[in-house]
Amino acid sequence: MGLPKYYAQKLRILEIIGELTPGAMIPTERELAERFGTSRTTVRKAIAELVVEGRLDRTQGRGTFVANPRKIHVRQMTSFSEDMTGYKTDSVILGLERIEATEELAVRLDVPPGSTVTRLRRLRRQSGEPLAIETAHLPGGLPGLETELPARGSLYATLREVYDVDISAAEDHVETALAGAGDAEVLGVDTGHPLLQVHRTAWDADGRAVEWTRGLFRGDRFRFVARISR
Repeated sequence: MGLPKYYAQKLRILEIIGELTPGAMIPTERELAERFGTSRTTVRKAIAELVVEGRLDRTQGRGTFVANPRKIHVRQMTSFSEDMTGYKTDSVILGLERIEATEELAVRLDVPPGSTVTRLRRLRRQSGEPLAIETAHLPGGLPGLETELPARGSLYATLREVYDVDISAAEDHVETALAGAGDAEVLGVDTGHPLLQVHRTAWDADGRAVEWTRGLFRGDRFRFVARISR
């Protein structure tokens, strides 16, 4: 089953939002429908979902405006960069190293103990504000990742375009956590600040584990969303 028809227009509206500042008015439903070559009903549904998500504010009789950032919606099967479409974001690489797989990593990634694993630790930010710390473990040495990743920004895009690794399935385990002193300092919050801790395992189409990541997301800025179809 494909994505709903309105969803493609939602992504296009997100691109428009990304070029505007909070409080700026977006084009009217009629203007967007003409620009996208679709119906006003489809555009209206896309806008309505963005209002619910806190990306847009709608005022009767005045128009629809870019909202001040509140909760950021994180979805399954997407990278942080894809989730943050429409936001001004960047990443700071806190560490990138090749290590030997511990017993836990060997199990998580289905690789021999002692084999080479790439560990990537990044701080994810929006307009300079720290939002999340992600520590990814990837099988193999991934030569050239130091230059290929900054050039693209997205880890998933880099894996796909440079290493021919495409994510086909993923499983997230989400739980609450409290920020320890070190993580709190990096995120710019108080020790004990509520966080969402996400452990993700991702596989390619052949069922090979290609990622095991631990993410620490500021609980005041994120909401996780799962879309299920049968």
